[in-house]
Amino acid sequence: MTDAHTYSLQTYKGPGSRHACPACGDKLCFTFYVDENGDFLNEVVGRCNHESSCGYHYTPKQFFADNPSARHDWKENFFRVPQPVVKNTVKKQLWTIKTDIVKSTVNPEIDSDFTLFLTGLIGRENTVNIVKEYLIGVTKSRDVIFYQIDTEGRCRTGKIMKYDRKTGKRVKDEKVGGRITWVHSVLKQSSDPKLRLPAGWELTQCLFGEHLLRQYPLKNVALVESEKTAVICSSFWPEYIWLATGGKSQLNDRLQVLRGRKVVAFPDVDGYQEWKEKLSQLRGVDIVVSDVLEKEASFEDRAQHVDIADLLIRQHRKEHIEITPVERYEDPKLHPTFLKLKGLVGGCNMEELADVDNIKGPADVGYMEELALLVNELDLEVEGISRTMSNP
Repeated sequence: MTDAHTYSLQTYKGPGSRHACPACGDKLCFTFYVDENGDFLNEVVGRCNHESSCGYHYTPKQFFADNPSARHDWKENFFRVPQPVVKNTVKKQLWTIKTDIVKSTVNPEIDSDFTLFLTGLIGRENTVNIVKEYLIGVTKSRDVIFYQIDTEGRCRTGKIMKYDRKTGKRVKDEKVGGRITWVHSVLKQSSDPKLRLPAGWELTQCLFGEHLLRQYPLKNVALVESEKTAVICSSFWPEYIWLATGGKSQLNDRLQVLRGRKVVAFPDVDGYQEWKEKLSQLRGVDIVVSDVLEKEASFEDRAQHVDIADLLIRQHRKEHIEITPVERYEDPKLHPTFLKLKGLVGGCNMEELADVDNIKGPADVGYMEELALLVNELDLEVEGISRTMSNP
């Protein structure tokens, strides 16, 4: 006898582990439910990666409920099991969280442990601006809330996380409530009927920071794994919209919102090969995968699972790079912090950005001379660069 609980979604092992969806018909987007031997239950039992546009998800439990006889000798009956009707699939309802809930938790005057760390890193003014721009919330226990808000301004959910205010590292000790929780999960259990979500409420995620795509229609995009990384990098590198997938495996249909944009992806040090392989299969989205960490990370970096934000923080503390509010400059490329970090992480076009060989060192004399001329011409303030007085 076969039980629905013995099945789980097939682990990604390359294109061969993804199949055509029985609902939308798209290839390489459907994940089978398989048993402990890797055998799949039925070619219609699985989940489509196109969460928003398709939403097909047929579980083993549903399959056995629809086909009770299939519990016995299911392999022999595979081709004789009635197939569920999947044509003319209705697009599933998009459930969201009320805007009032988001507004009530986003307050730059109240710090989470994460924003306290951020203030120590980039200053108070920049932290306040980032909280407002990314709509970062805070709980009563001073945990940070990274809301997922789509291009239409709809809140899909929020990820609640606890950080150490001194180190900026995530607190993972379950004894102090360090586990990740979700706003929608909390609201489902709320005792307040005005806040409680309906029993049938279903989650459909989007990218963290996605709402900024509408705010900055001409900016290129930088894609990272964690929300923390996106927030920190946006301070150092403001000419890009920094978005986060929320996880290494979340390279799915939600990236379709990036169509028409030039995107550079910065995977964590242990995610380069997986991201490169998965993103190469993504159709219609122009994404270059940076190999900066893959080529430059030390053994210690790999052991500590560093990301691009760790690289920028390290350089910031080593060079004492001054961070100036982006709002003072109409063109973010003229931002002093960007001008200096440009020497660390490469040029302005996407191909140069993804190529570690284009990195210039701080001792690059030609670059510093060029920067000095630019500083003098634009009347900018950059640490380590002196301005010359022009003749009247």
